Amino acid sequence: MRLLRHRHWYAWAMTAPVLIVMAVLVGWPLARGLYLSLTDATEATVGRTIGVNVVPPSYGFVGLDNYLAVLGSGLFWAKLGWTAVWTLACVGLHYGLGLGLAVLLNRRMRLRSLYRVLLVLPWAVPSFVAAFVWRYLYNSDYGVFNAMLKAAGLGPVGWLDEPFTARIAVIAVNVWLGVPFTMIAMLGGLQAIPKELHEAAEVDGASPRQRFAHVTLPSLRAVSSTVILLGTIWTFNMFPVIFLVTGGGPGGETEILVTYAYREAFTGVRDYAGSATWGVVILLLLVVMAVGYRRALRRTGEVW
Repeated sequence: MRLLRHRHWYAWAMTAPVLIVMAVLVGWPLARGLYLSLTDATEATVGRTIGVNVVPPSYGFVGLDNYLAVLGSGLFWAKLGWTAVWTLACVGLHYGLGLGLAVLLNRRMRLRSLYRVLLVLPWAVPSFVAAFVWRYLYNSDYGVFNAMLKAAGLGPVGWLDEPFTARIAVIAVNVWLGVPFTMIAMLGGLQAIPKELHEAAEVDGASPRQRFAHVTLPSLRAVSSTVILLGTIWTFNMFPVIFLVTGGGPGGETEILVTYAYREAFTGVRDYAGSATWGVVILLLLVVMAVGYRRALRRTGEVW
């Protein structure tokens, strides 16, 4: 440790501000949330100041009771099921569409640079702005989609009024937002593949489909694994799309785990302990998924 301090003091000095900021913005809230999840803290029992009067906290330690209550409720498993469907659908479409667009843009064509810029634009739009725009497009009375259906002689659709259409709607918004990132990552991976590999496969008589299956896809494994892992984490916790497009409705049918945890803490009688418990459970689920995914890839030799 003494050698590290003397030899690498400059590196420690450069990283110290980042470590401090991370500790304040991530470490402390995480520790606080973990502590609250072991208590019965609510809006009525936390300490607060009313005028000149200071009300001390009156909540107590309850151990793992909150976790047992959450995991033993049908509500949690229902939300987890929809969250899993939402994540799998979005990540699958992100990867499939992103890879397809990357393959197209990797070829020589006219106005290729313009196409790349246009396809990246959704990624540059803040998610909350995109959510409000799509909410307007889905509006039952004045939305663009229903106006197009009316012009075609069809009846309007309550896009955000029915559970099935609302779920399809939020998946479409998230796919629109997430495909550009996957496309850029996969395009970088495609451009890093040596041309000699494709040329050798072509000389050996491999068809375009065979070259794609046996040269392109194996060469993209490292990029694909990273993109899928990041996409899973981001989509699992994609709060803005759900909250701003449907508000979790109708009837809570589009509510995922993270939006329900927010609602527990900031709506109605605020259940801080319950919300913290949901947050810790979400964190543990993501950690388990990430570790399991990386170990599976390591066993197949796709990552170190």
